[in-house]
Amino acid sequence: MISEGVLLKPYTTFKCGGPAKYFAEPSSVEDIKELMTFAKEKNLPVLVMGLGSNMLVCDEGFDGLVIRIGKNMGQIELEEEGEDYCVISAQAGASLAAFGAKCSSLALEGAEFCCGIPGSVGGAVFMNAGAYGREIKDIAVSVSYLLDGEVKTIEGDKCEFGYRQSIFEKMNKEGREPVVLAFKARLKKGDEEKIKSYVAELKAKRCASQPVDVPSAGSTFKRPEGHYAGALIEASGLKGFALDDSGAQVSPKHAGFVVNNGGKASAGDVMRLIRHIQDKVYEDSGVRLETEVRLIGGS
Repeated sequence: MISEGVLLKPYTTFKCGGPAKYFAEPSSVEDIKELMTFAKEKNLPVLVMGLGSNMLVCDEGFDGLVIRIGKNMGQIELEEEGEDYCVISAQAGASLAAFGAKCSSLALEGAEFCCGIPGSVGGAVFMNAGAYGREIKDIAVSVSYLLDGEVKTIEGDKCEFGYRQSIFEKMNKEGREPVVLAFKARLKKGDEEKIKSYVAELKAKRCASQPVDVPSAGSTFKRPEGHYAGALIEASGLKGFALDDSGAQVSPKHAGFVVNNGGKASAGDVMRLIRHIQDKVYEDSGVRLETEVRLIGGS
């Protein structure tokens, strides 16, 4: 069940990063409990990951236990149906895009934005993922999670969802180790053709404006108050910029994305470029960009 020295590079959308000291892909809540006990006994830090879409793992890797919650815990089910709404449950390992597609196939409104986000349900809940004016907080009615060996359930409006943050992310920063297990979403019944048309419209918009065909971790920086990261980066003349020929580059398609051309850049190459962008934008605008991408490992 637990492997050693597993390279994380293929498990991230950035396609870079070193090995995990220990690595496991659980199939149940009991598996996760056992893994957390193992980590505690060995005094190991724990990294819970899904589809690896919002992280940059350092080249030295992660000196602890990586718990990858994927398709083994990826069920999506219709829980409840009312006259004009449905409640859908999705386990943390489900692809958020698959969740959006399921809702679309059931003619349910409100989850269209999920269809183009390349991450897992667990990761989306953890960071309150969103796009095109909608976020997880707009549809979540409850979240189940594991904390200190106990499965707990919290209502959506108690999750302290904010811009790319949640109560789970805050707990994690405090040194606690919550593991998102599943969430339930309440969605309104709608017109199937209109919903599918809107999903296609969002997909076309994303493909036209974002580098979906190149390894990246999604938007690299958080949106600064009163600004847009991509616009600030472009104003600094950095759209399409590369420090060297490592493969790390500011996307020529959208300046808010750092990409890894050909997957040949190391995490160090990507990080040097990120720091250069932060310094140049700060020098030009006085705004210090914060990374939206989670930086994993290293000092």
